[in-house]
Formats: sequence, C-alpha cells, structure tokens
Amino acid sequence: MSAPLLRTPGPALTDLPVGVSVEQVLVDLADDQVAAPSRYVDDLVGEVQRAKDNGIDLSVVVLDRDPRIDSQLRDLATEVGAEDGGTVLVLSPGWVGTYSADLDRVTLEAAQDRTYTGDPVVSTRNFVDSVLEPSPPWTLMTVLVVGFVALAAGATYLAKRRRAHGEATAASREEKLVPETS
Repeated sequence: MSAPLLRTPGPALTDLPVGVSVEQVLVDLADDQVAAPSRYVDDLVGEVQRAKDNGIDLSVVVLDRDPRIDSQLRDLATEVGAEDGGTVLVLSPGWVGTYSADLDRVTLEAAQDRTYTGDPVVSTRNFVDSVLEPSPPWTLMTVLVVGFVALAAGATYLAKRRRAHGEATAASREEKLVPETS
C-alpha cells in the first residue's frame, strides 16, 4: 500500500528557469518589448511591431539555454504577463512558453505548435502568423452540419412515411383482390 500524497492547498509556486530574474526581464522589455541576445533584437522588434500593428500586444523573451523542464517557460511567461500584460512568448533553443491576457489558451497552444524551429526570429514570425490568421468559421460550419443532419432526418422520415403509406395501400389492394371465403 502506498503512502498518501500530501497536497498543499492553493496554487503551486512558480518554477522559473535558473538564473532568470523576472525583474531583469521586465527592465529589458521596457524599451522595445524584447528581451533577447542582441543579435536577435532588431528582427524580433520587427515581429513585435507587426503584431502590434494587428492589435496584439506582444512581448518576446529569448533564453540562451533550455530550462530544467519546459513548464518553467510558461511560468516565466505568466509572471511577466502578470506584471506587463498582453501576450508573452518565451523561447529557449528547444521549448516554448506562452501567456496571454487577450488570447484564449487554444489559440496560444496552436500558435505554440508552429514555433518549434530553434531560431527565435523564425519561431516568433510563425507565432505571430498563427495568431493573426483567421480562425475557421465555426458558427457557419456548425449551422451547416445541423442543417444537413436535420435535412437527412427529414428525408428519412418522409421515406419511411411514404414506404408505410405504400405498404398500407398495397395491403388494401390485396384485400380487394382476394375474394372472401365464407
């Protein structure tokens, strides 16, 4: 028999990558919404501006090495987002973490799936492209599916009714043709 696991009530503490300070990241983001090695900054600022031009308040943080576990990137993005607001994209060489006060988690997860390139500029471009692309017209698709199902149900009902009416008509004809024996 195993020992019961003790749970601490309330949320778990955030687990940030070793050597990363939220305060330092916020200071680095203050001027251009990018906290990254200098060789990437200009290109990333362009992607941040493109997102801003399309109504997305984006901040990008690039780490030079992967943290111990990938959830540390989401924790960092959440901490930065809680202070700075908007949408935060945190990249390391092999992992991605996101947070957004404006976008839903499904949109973020879909955009995240397109960012695993190893190049922070390409990853950010892919993320912005994914966030900006129009979503499928779910309402229209739902109405069409419901309409199709209703049409199929109606057609099935009419076919069964016609068949039942045809069988009843055929039975009454047979009764008229068969002489009564008494």
